[in-house]
Amino acid sequence: MKTYATYFQNDSAKPLCYGEINLINPKRKKLRGLEEKEGIPATPVFCGFCGTDMELMRMGERGDLTPKFPDGEKRLINGHEGVVWVPSENRFAIVLIRGGDSYDPTRYTEDETYFEYGCDRADGIFCDKGYFHPDMLLHLPKEYDGITKLPLSLAKKLVFSDPYACAVFQHERMCDIGEAQNWRVVMAREKCDEASARKTAISETFSRTVIFGLGTTGLFIGDQIRRNHPEAKILFVARSSEDSDKAIFVKQKLNADYLSSGGMNEEETASAIIARIGGTATVFVGTSGANVEHRIAFDNCVLGCNGIYNSFSLGPKVAFDTMPFGFKNHVIFASINFTEKHMKEAIEILAKSCFDELVELIDKDEFTADPIDAYVNKIYAKGAPLKTAVVWNKNFIDMER
Repeated sequence: MKTYATYFQNDSAKPLCYGEINLINPKRKKLRGLEEKEGIPATPVFCGFCGTDMELMRMGERGDLTPKFPDGEKRLINGHEGVVWVPSENRFAIVLIRGGDSYDPTRYTEDETYFEYGCDRADGIFCDKGYFHPDMLLHLPKEYDGITKLPLSLAKKLVFSDPYACAVFQHERMCDIGEAQNWRVVMAREKCDEASARKTAISETFSRTVIFGLGTTGLFIGDQIRRNHPEAKILFVARSSEDSDKAIFVKQKLNADYLSSGGMNEEETASAIIARIGGTATVFVGTSGANVEHRIAFDNCVLGCNGIYNSFSLGPKVAFDTMPFGFKNHVIFASINFTEKHMKEAIEILAKSCFDELVELIDKDEFTADPIDAYVNKIYAKGAPLKTAVVWNKNFIDMER
């Protein structure tokens, strides 16, 4: 089957193109132990742009994309955030993007393989038609059963299903690690039983939370912490001004504090963070994509004793001095994945959220006319919206709702 799509390729001049291509439909495995299945046809309706897309385009410029292509192909249809229409089932669906020959998509081992729609060895959703594993087309909340036009406001919310699922997983991981890290300390301090100490240790993990960076990943991790730990002190740190839309959103909607680090050096930023949260951080989440994250946390001593460093950025290198690191009993972890359970929870939360306020649209014809220019000068340019999306098929969208 042929379709029109945007796709990545290894080409220094045109790493991202739009045009007609042949679709493939290999059998894929959702999880280890399950049977391989061919994909079923689906029609992408609404698509969001992710920072991963920009990085994949840069890889194409460098000629580094070959391992990301589907077997036997020299291109990858991009896109992994959005909503599709499944004709055979007369319903909308969210594509669970991550599968493969693994027991748990959050924990790959050396003998396991995986694929990701739109990112790694499987074509994504920036296409007029595509094939997707039938068991990886997740349902919308029940109240939307039977609809044939998707409200635009709902589409904007659901475009965040992938990053919000990551945030659900990140919160789960921080709870697990915080409990294991500190329950014995709490039990000794409070002279309580183990069960009580474990519960307190989870809560205290988020007592003074620093989220360094203000993209969607940081925003959603903060939202998960606020939903589950109402008493947590949460401070976002980024270069955007105090009166930027993003800063106002986290202050008003997440009941979080915000510190603009614009114009500050690293020492000044660290001092301002500690002053603002009333001490050192119990957990430090790095989401800015900049190397300054680890220097603020470790070199400038923002992360406190027994604290957790959650490295959620792609790209930065994390370094630390082993002497204070050991004696301060720090933990560093990094894991950027999620399971079907996390995605389903994200869909339910998002449908009732106000995150559609963060999404702005780019016209499909404008995007497909020159996708590289759209990426560089609009979608990922300085001052771009927190999230940009495109209505890929207007026949399935109710633009008035």
